[in-house]
Amino acid sequence: MLEAEIRRRRRDKDILLMTHIVLGYPSFDASRRIVEQMVRAGVDLMELQIPFSEPIADGPVILHANQKALAAGSTVDRCLEVAGELAREFPIPFLIMSYFNVVFVRGIERFSQELRQAGLRGAIIPDLPHEEGTATLAAMSAQDLEPIFLFSPNTSDQRMREIAQLARGFVYCVARKGVTGQRTEFASLDAYLARCRAATQLPLALGFGVKQREDVAALTGKVDIAVIGSETIRLIDERGIDAVGPFIASLRASNRG
Repeated sequence: MLEAEIRRRRRDKDILLMTHIVLGYPSFDASRRIVEQMVRAGVDLMELQIPFSEPIADGPVILHANQKALAAGSTVDRCLEVAGELAREFPIPFLIMSYFNVVFVRGIERFSQELRQAGLRGAIIPDLPHEEGTATLAAMSAQDLEPIFLFSPNTSDQRMREIAQLARGFVYCVARKGVTGQRTEFASLDAYLARCRAATQLPLALGFGVKQREDVAALTGKVDIAVIGSETIRLIDERGIDAVGPFIASLRASNRG
């Protein structure tokens, strides 16, 4: 189970790191090289995004990566093939992240079967409300996949409890309203994270705006996983793939992990 693996990894680290890449950006070969650098630098788990034309939860950096990957010919078939190769090669849990349109067009049961066959551990589908997820959850459960649900600052306590009943693996806590890649004031999250913790005993991940070591340090002791997404893609755009490993390693410099 993903939850058990997260708890096992947490025994040795104050906080885990989860990163996010867009499959096929800047190319599929580059995607593999990026993952290799991230794993060597100590990443604990990873989201692999299947690009989509309207990624509504994503800010301009990840939106641009989605558009470029699609323009370069990225397909769901190729994404799942490469995701399977990565899951077999590297010893960390991999999750698929994409939007429900991709899942629906592929076919919910087929998509779930393909994730399982590829060795992926679950899926993050940010635009799928839990009230409308019955068929998807059943298909994922049949394949022993973990559905990763989201909390946000606007989520009511009651809704958090409802989501927690269906979530598996961990809960992804969105740090603020809006899309990925914008500035987040992590010092102001204590009350929100207390509500998240009261709603579930699952490990908590927090993303949207994690950019530097100080951000990770601010989250240490409050959540189990810090999620780094847009900042890595921005770094690749500005400085190239070889900058990824040192950047990821620098996020850990102040904690025992």
